[in-house]
Amino acid sequence: MDAAALADSRLMKAVRREPTDTTPVWIMRQAGRFLPEYMAVRSQVSSVLELCRAPELAAEVTLSAQQVLGVDAAILFADLPPLLIPMGFDLTYEPGPTIHNPLRLGDDLERVRAIASAAEMGEVMETARLVRAGLPDDIPLIGFAGAPFTLASYAVEGGGSRDFRHTKTLMYADPSAWDAFLERIVESLIVYLRGQIAAGCQLVQLFDSWGGCLSPSDYRRYVLPSTQAVIRAIEAEVPVIHFLTGNPALLPLMREAGGQVIGLDWRVGLKEGWQTVGHDVAVQGNLDPVSLFADLNTLRARTQDVLNAAEGRPGHIFNLGHGVMPGMNPDNVKALVEMVHEMGQR
Repeated sequence: MDAAALADSRLMKAVRREPTDTTPVWIMRQAGRFLPEYMAVRSQVSSVLELCRAPELAAEVTLSAQQVLGVDAAILFADLPPLLIPMGFDLTYEPGPTIHNPLRLGDDLERVRAIASAAEMGEVMETARLVRAGLPDDIPLIGFAGAPFTLASYAVEGGGSRDFRHTKTLMYADPSAWDAFLERIVESLIVYLRGQIAAGCQLVQLFDSWGGCLSPSDYRRYVLPSTQAVIRAIEAEVPVIHFLTGNPALLPLMREAGGQVIGLDWRVGLKEGWQTVGHDVAVQGNLDPVSLFADLNTLRARTQDVLNAAEGRPGHIFNLGHGVMPGMNPDNVKALVEMVHEMGQR
């Protein structure tokens, strides 16, 4: 690993809000089922969980996505919920993640523990080591994890949810149990992310995929302290990208929680979002993922709109406002990366 080449890479310079030759770009879910290279590997295992637990295969899909798409970073292939397994939760994929022993009452905390060592997620650490060894010297590896609220919601709801009824009920009815649960998640996340960093990641992204269901007052009371604790612990070692989707009203609180880069989804204009969080942090985003289903002329125009909104200011990392959707034509994703590199030249 060439530390100097990594530090001088497009992505890491943008994270530090330094000028780059062109706008760096990577794509959330870039190692996904829209890629035939991914599907060829996925066909070798029975579930996403099995793929996450096979370091050689997980590394292969991570590396192939970066190479095929020509993006400026690789992101570790893993998933958010498996961290809950060593904490005491029974997780399977059917095909989506399902928790069979959800935490619904304060008394359920007796069976939940914080992980003590990154070795408890050893497959992910081995994947990171293999990917780092296989990447070019100037391509950073992004580690990631679910933010405390999103992980807690998986554990309480037992899977996805439209209204997060069980999660909010626990928060409101038993705030002391909620706080204690999030403390264990925070401890686990810090151990987990530090393990990824030690294994070869140059920065990490914290995904609050479901935090947008909260009001600003609820986010401040029930979420901000735990997210802030994770970010403060990790940013002392590597930069953190803080991404939350679904609620632009939470942007000021996201900034307060921390992160060298604030991820913006497509529900806010990039110019306005950057003004809201402040120009003394970098931003990531924020093309609507559905744009990739459009014809290439439309995609080009919409890509230019995002670049124009950044106004050439150092510190913009181009990405979608959320992940690539299933059924996407991989040629459109490749074209998007080429467009950003062409139109984002300084």
